[in-house]
Amino acid sequence: MRSQLQRRIQRYGWDKAVDDYEAGWKASLALVQSRLLKTAEAKKGEDVLDLACGTGLVSFPLAQAIGPEGRLVATDISEKMVEELEAVAHAIRATNIEATRADGEMLDMFDDQRFDLVTCALGLMYFPEPMNTFRQSLRVLKPGGRAVFAVWGARKNCGWADIFPIVDARVQSEVCPMFFRMGTGSVMANELKEAGFTDIKEERISTVLPFANDENAITAAFTGGPVALAYGRFDEATRAEAKQEYLASIAPYKNSNGYEIPGEFVVCSARKAE
Repeated sequence: MRSQLQRRIQRYGWDKAVDDYEAGWKASLALVQSRLLKTAEAKKGEDVLDLACGTGLVSFPLAQAIGPEGRLVATDISEKMVEELEAVAHAIRATNIEATRADGEMLDMFDDQRFDLVTCALGLMYFPEPMNTFRQSLRVLKPGGRAVFAVWGARKNCGWADIFPIVDARVQSEVCPMFFRMGTGSVMANELKEAGFTDIKEERISTVLPFANDENAITAAFTGGPVALAYGRFDEATRAEAKQEYLASIAPYKNSNGYEIPGEFVVCSARKAE
């Protein structure tokens, strides 16, 4: 039951966040997304599955890398995210992209050994049971196929993390209760090994997340990210109070350029045995 609740929260929460997602996070996530793409080494003609694709910040570079002879399937639990990606793909005439709404833990619609590469950029934290995703990814990969997953790192190294208790103090949100688990220690690498992957490599990335001003930081935190659904239930007074508390929590990271908030990511790559 709790897993079903989490899936509903993520589905409708990201539906609500779609319009502000890129405005809030595109600049701050560019580093880890580029690192994932470099690690993935997508090649011309490959078949690629991009899980939790969002608006396509990783999907579109992957599609470009594999070229028209390749095929990229982009999935997300949010129908609105998928629709946004499809609209952009149509506008830029990216004919090698197929977008579909799907739960990243349930990939039964895909045949065994279909893909050369599976990617997931900052999606696993929202999955109730990431091990299901690892096992399903292994199944749909061809022998020798690769997988690359990126998650947020340890909570203590993410200066924006107070957004969760700030929201939870005002509404029972059930938002991401295990958000930082996969980025703590070597949890993700260990679970990839348990799922059956080989040649596992782990990279921990420390960085700063740029936000231009108060409005940019607030947009990312409240309406462009995982708490958007809970925030939508606040009245105006509660919204104002929560915003001020969040700005106070990130005040140490404010400077003449806006904000530079500490952040940490973990990127793991792995292979399916030949």
